[in-house]
Amino acid sequence: MTLKERIKNEMMVIKSLGVVYGDIGTSPIYTFAVILLLVQPTKESVFQILSMIVWTLTMLVTVQYAWLATSLSKRGEGGTVVLVQILLPYLKGARLAALVTVLGFLGISLMIGDGVITPAISILSAVEGIMLIPGYESTPKLVLLIIATGIAFALFAVQKKGVEKVASAFGPIMVVWFFALGIVGGYFIFQNPEVLYALSPFYAVQFIIQHPFIAFVVLADVLLCATGGEALYADMGHLGRLPILKGWLFASAALILCYYGQGAFLLSHPDSVKSPFFEMFHAFAPTLYIPLVILAIFATVIASQAMISGVFSVLYQAMTTRIFPHFNVDYTSDELRSQIYVGSINWFLFFCVVLILFDFGESAKLAAAYGLSVAGAMSITGILMSMIFMVKREYLKMSVAMFTGLMSFAFFVSSWMKIPHGGYWSLIIASVPLFIIVLYTQGQKRLYASLVPVDKDVFLEEYSKRYRSGDHVAGTALFFARNTDAIPAYIAKTMFQNGIIYDYNLIVIIKTSHDPHGISSELSPLGEALDLLIIRPGYMEKLNVEKLLRERNINERSIFYGDEEIVSDSFIWKIFAMIKDLSPNFVSFYNFPHEKLIGVARRAKI
Repeated sequence: MTLKERIKNEMMVIKSLGVVYGDIGTSPIYTFAVILLLVQPTKESVFQILSMIVWTLTMLVTVQYAWLATSLSKRGEGGTVVLVQILLPYLKGARLAALVTVLGFLGISLMIGDGVITPAISILSAVEGIMLIPGYESTPKLVLLIIATGIAFALFAVQKKGVEKVASAFGPIMVVWFFALGIVGGYFIFQNPEVLYALSPFYAVQFIIQHPFIAFVVLADVLLCATGGEALYADMGHLGRLPILKGWLFASAALILCYYGQGAFLLSHPDSVKSPFFEMFHAFAPTLYIPLVILAIFATVIASQAMISGVFSVLYQAMTTRIFPHFNVDYTSDELRSQIYVGSINWFLFFCVVLILFDFGESAKLAAAYGLSVAGAMSITGILMSMIFMVKREYLKMSVAMFTGLMSFAFFVSSWMKIPHGGYWSLIIASVPLFIIVLYTQGQKRLYASLVPVDKDVFLEEYSKRYRSGDHVAGTALFFARNTDAIPAYIAKTMFQNGIIYDYNLIVIIKTSHDPHGISSELSPLGEALDLLIIRPGYMEKLNVEKLLRERNINERSIFYGDEEIVSDSFIWKIFAMIKDLSPNFVSFYNFPHEKLIGVARRAKI
């Protein structure tokens, strides 16, 4: 390996710290403080908490994600959608395939549900560090909330401009952050090294045996140390597996040092239960405390950015695979396909963040509601991975995946206790995309069942007669269809009822492939001056249909598409009709010039 390649690889590792580990990297700010709301900080309990934290990080993040999940990918991409795409070809039964698809829907929705809480808890917990600055101890809660809202607004407002340039600074900032965590934590461990005995899983098991009910309740808060761990897999396609794994070695070491440093600090400062993280840093270097608070705010903004980008990417996958309505998408980078902006989603997330900030008021209450959806998403990952390893006959990995999946499920069940304390917000927010996905997929099925297509052979016979006998419009026309088995009724209506047949007619079908990247196309003749073009883009691809047509020397004059007018007596399907009306149509989503578009109205009753 040349020096240049080595430097490039190391830069990718640094970038992974900014892109991937922002969320889990800021969890030490609030995790210990939340657990201490339920457990008195005695020497024994501190050891037991630390043991539970380190083994949660080990089993759920290192084993479930860093080892097992990252070994499963499609052309380097990861995430819940990828697991579903890997598994579906192995499944023969329609019911099992439907179940796996539903699990994928739930995984997407749960990510959004808890993802909204990430900016709220991360930013507010960092802003609350201001209260340890001399003279600012009695800062009103409203002021802290306004500051947190202002930071959140700035974060969401900058999304439209694209974060590619800003993201280049994320890695170095997080390197400084992790070094700060490790150095300060290591200093207090050196002051009280016996805390390292808690690396043994014995203390975690002891706590579970001695206090089974309390341990069950505490599991939901211990999970906070692993929130963001799923990003190891979800962001793998952006950076590659090796830089992410190298980054985790550094990040996990810093996190463990920080948690054990907090434990050592608590042994000598048992009254510092409200905010052991910030009080530890204040005790370490009071003169550097203000820069640390600023650094913490930067780190939490980075954590929030990773969540926003992740939501955009997941929803884009959902749009291209036709399980979610099309939204207006702006591409903020010519080089990075993952850098997109969806304005309506962006401001929906911001509205939810502000609502949650003012509803909960402080990070401790937010943490009491946080983690429910993360645990659910981790459980779904465990189920899907176990099924994949089973069909691949990798029984060792299957056994480990089942064990970590059961652990995730135990955390998930424990998190149900959070529902009355605000966890319902995660479920309410997650229910919005889930409702839209279910409504949209079922509505599309009903819609296309009501639009009776024309038999392909019948259409081609009639087309051949009309083309040979009739006058043609000069130029090329594009028509869009969903599959090759039948011809949409609007095409027959345009050509036969309205008598519009061009010199050259091209029916285009876009079939999203199971692979994340790559675009293939296939042109085949159907009749005289009538061809079929099938385009297969990866579900993460930024598809430019016009560019692909130009490469084939096709210059369309008009683009026809079916414009459905949906009528229904059902309130549910009226909502579906409204969503369809508000969504950009299929051809607008792929950025065709509007002056070429011709919508052919079709009335559909569902």
